Amino acid sequence: MDHQQLVPAAVLAAKNGVRFPNESEEYRIARDALLAEEIELRRHIERVAVQRRALPPGGEVIKDYRFEGVDGPISFSELFADKDTLVVYSYMFGPERERPCPMCTSLLSAWDGEVPDMQQRVALAVVALSPIGRLLAFKKERGWHYLPLYSDPTGDYSRDYHAIGRGGGDDAAFNVFTRRDGTIRHFWSGEMGQVTADPGEDPRGAPDLMPLWTVLDCTPEGRAPDWYPKLSY
Repeated sequence: MDHQQLVPAAVLAAKNGVRFPNESEEYRIARDALLAEEIELRRHIERVAVQRRALPPGGEVIKDYRFEGVDGPISFSELFADKDTLVVYSYMFGPERERPCPMCTSLLSAWDGEVPDMQQRVALAVVALSPIGRLLAFKKERGWHYLPLYSDPTGDYSRDYHAIGRGGGDDAAFNVFTRRDGTIRHFWSGEMGQVTADPGEDPRGAPDLMPLWTVLDCTPEGRAPDWYPKLSY
């Protein structure tokens, strides 16, 4: 995207021309101002994505991480299948948990139907510390169809890629890896958390991986700081 050629966001907003029944002039003025900010947000998201794609090569993956999947043992390199990029989500469902993390579960429930689409472009693995049988039992309970679940029985991968917290408990993590010319490297990870949170806000990351929050952010109630999804209602 050539930023030198971009039309100012306010100009694009003024050209929009959308009106809704019985809206006031005050509403339209405020909405057009918001639209200009939304256009700028879209542009900033794209600028960040360009910067992310331009990262220099990350650290080489030299350990032979081993996992357990529905079909038995599988190596880290095999998770790539026929793809050059691997997305790994670390699911907070370790053996010390009676039930999995509701937030992780909400996210993965939203992803489940998108897995066949994702797999057209990249490989995907959802990794947790619980035994594979326990993970598959919950997959059936939740009604998931497509999520590829794997157990990290030794915890080696989870420790190295920040899916185990300082206290030893499991933590959520989102990592992307590449395989180029036979070499596997770490490409990018979500690194936002408590230390990067702004005052009064939940320590969420960007980009936000949860469609739930995207929808709620478009409502007057927003994402309340004291509300989180549950496993059941």
